[in-house]
Amino acid sequence: MPKYFLSPTRLVHLVLLMLVGTPSLAVEIKPFTSDGCSAFPDGTIEQEELWLECCTAHDYAYWKGGTFKEREAADEALQACVEKTGEEEIALLMLGGVRIGGTPYLPTDFRWGYGWPMWRGYKALTDEELLAIKRSEAAREEQLNTEKTENIDNQ
Repeated sequence: MPKYFLSPTRLVHLVLLMLVGTPSLAVEIKPFTSDGCSAFPDGTIEQEELWLECCTAHDYAYWKGGTFKEREAADEALQACVEKTGEEEIALLMLGGVRIGGTPYLPTDFRWGYGWPMWRGYKALTDEELLAIKRSEAAREEQLNTEKTENIDNQ
């Protein structure tokens, strides 16, 4: 056998050393972003942002992801929110759009669980993922507070 060949035992030892020497990777989520109502208007011609808040809340749920039932609940909450604006037909149309286009298996910026890497699919958020969400929310809150302070200082 050539000298550079690793025996199975040495290979196992090498892999174990690499694993022990590698720090555990923290689970991280991309910072929350919202594109409003994605490919749909944010409101009517007269009230351009009539249901924008509904879409932003829906985006937040989609950013986090989770189980299939949680996705259904987020979609139903979007429908109920838009219905409260008096636009029941629009709410139904939006529900159809998110049910079809929001699958976690399409590489879109608005898929279910878009804050996580692709192919997470439907599964409950782990404790580690929930902590990552809290860290991201805290960082976003700090950034917003900094921006408010800078805006006040610039006035």
